[in-house]
This record gives sequence, C-alpha cells and structure tokens, in this order.
Amino acid sequence: MKRTKAKNTNSPWIRRIAVVAACLLAGGMVLAAYLLMGPNTRSFGDKKYFYVPTGSSYQDVLKGLQEQDIVRSVSTFNLVARRLDYPTRVKAGRYEIKKGMGNLEIVRILRSGRQSPVKLVINKLRLKEDFIRLVSTNLEADSVAMRAILEDPVHLRQFGLDTNTVMCAIVPNTYEFYWNTSAGKVFTKLEDAYEAFWNDERRAKASALGLKPTEVTTLASIVEEETNRHDEKPAIASVYLNRLRKGMKLGADPTVKYAMKNFTLRRIWGSYLEYDSPYNTYRYSGLPPGPICTPSSKSIDAVLTPADTEYLYFCARADGSGYHAFAATYKEHLENARAYQKALNARGVK
Repeated sequence: MKRTKAKNTNSPWIRRIAVVAACLLAGGMVLAAYLLMGPNTRSFGDKKYFYVPTGSSYQDVLKGLQEQDIVRSVSTFNLVARRLDYPTRVKAGRYEIKKGMGNLEIVRILRSGRQSPVKLVINKLRLKEDFIRLVSTNLEADSVAMRAILEDPVHLRQFGLDTNTVMCAIVPNTYEFYWNTSAGKVFTKLEDAYEAFWNDERRAKASALGLKPTEVTTLASIVEEETNRHDEKPAIASVYLNRLRKGMKLGADPTVKYAMKNFTLRRIWGSYLEYDSPYNTYRYSGLPPGPICTPSSKSIDAVLTPADTEYLYFCARADGSGYHAFAATYKEHLENARAYQKALNARGVK
C-alpha cells in the first residue's frame, strides 16, 4: 500500500512570518534611510545660517546645531558625520542651511568648508567706533583686534596712514567677506580697495589741486556732511578749495559737530564756534587732521572735479529744499544767512 506524505500545515504560517519579517526589515531600512538621509532641519524660513566659530571642536558643532536650532535630530546627524569623518575636519565659517536639507548634504557642506560669504555694506560712518561696531556685528573679527589696528601708528604707516587719517582707507561700498575673516585681513582688503579706488587719474587730479589723497578724502568728508544733493557737491567743494587757496579758515559747521561728537546739533553758533579741537575749522586754519566721515565716491570726485566758481560762502536756502545759496562776497552771504536764520526762527529750530 502506497503511503502519502502528510501535508505540512505550518508552511503558510512560516511564509506569512517571513513576509512580515521582510516587510519589517524593509520598513526599518526605509525608516533608517529616512532618518539618516531625509530632511533633518528644524522649522524655519527658506534658509538659515549656521555659525562655526574659529577653534570649534566637533562637540562644539553638535552643541551649536542644537543651540542655533539648525537640525531636529543631532543623533542622526552624528551618525552620518562620523561615517564621513567630519569630526576630524571641522572648519570655521558661516554656512547656509536650506530648509529640508538632509544630514548627508549638511555634513558635506560643513566638511568642505563651503561658506556663504557676508555682504558688508559700508555707507557713511563718522567714528572709528561706528566702523568697529559694523565689522564686529557682521563678522567674527574681534572688536578689540580691530581697534588695535586702527590705533597702531606703526602698522598704519606702511599704508601711508596715521591714527587720524585711517578712516580714509574705508571707501563706502559693498564688500564680500567670509564670516571668520580676521580683523587684520578685513582691514587689508579695505585698504586694497582704497588703493584701487585711487587710480592714476584720481591721483593726478589730486596732485593738480596740490592735495594728497588723504587730504582730498578729508575735504570730501566735509562736503559729504554739508549736503545730500549730489548735483551741488562740486559747487560746495569749490567754496572750500577757494578758501584754502586764499588762506581763509574753512569755517565748516560739520567739523564742529564732529569735534564735539554731537551730531544732533541743528545750529552752530555762539560758544560752539569756540570749542577747542583741531577738528574745529572755525578755530584752526586748514584741513582738520582727518576725515569727519567716510565720504562717498561722488563727494570725493566732486572735490577732484570742482565747479569753476568764485564762491567763498554758502548757507542753506530758506525754502527748506535742502539746497544752498552761494555767494562770492560776505555782504551777499549775510543776506542769505539772515533769510535762513529767519526761517529757522519761524520754525522754532534751536
């Protein structure tokens, strides 16, 4: 009699268990891949900048990722980072992290040192402190180190500058720096831009006026403070150049404000005119020791290419237009000044 094999009733269960195990394994692999490679940024806008200070260790980076709210999971970042040997390749800088980036992409950016540069916009600055604050707010450069550079006569001498004229080296413009650029390299880059600005043509014009570039910049700083109207800057420049030629005191109101470090003054008169400072051009002849602000290129070029006038005086127009009334004689100037003073009194300006 032929014996038949017993049907294995357990095989469907075995297959089911195997399928479930495979699904769990596949799901686990997908989950692991998602955790490791999927989006790992916190909730922020389109992008955020992650700052890694100079001298940071890998542990500092992990701490920074948490404190700066960059990643959701530091542990999964750590797994990928160690796999790619990032802990031994930490580079300081400012890095752009886009929303939705995964660990792999973030690690690659940080490990390569692919920084996002900072655009440092320099407009009119009056004091060294203003410049130091601007730099230290936007870059890692130490404010103490920057101040030391601006006040080191030996260091500045190599650039043809001193502690009074040092701000001449700062030409208003937009500059790009890596965030971790040192104070010394910041100043060197600005000084290089200053040298490029003072090309042969500008230097020739300055020489024709009997002025050095720093003297042109100093005079241009006064012009800059006198008016926002670019079209009348050449006329104002002509007034001061005419006074210099005649040996007259410049008598520039903005120099008194600078000397007193009070830029809110509206009317310069009385005891203000006697304030004792080499920057007070009512008391001291010639140009002040250095610029009273960082003038724009338009103000510098206005001094280099002044209007051809015989003007020796000017004052603000009484109409409040922001323009000035010019005069070649003191008598005519007094008439213009009385009209302006009358207008100020009428408006209650003190």
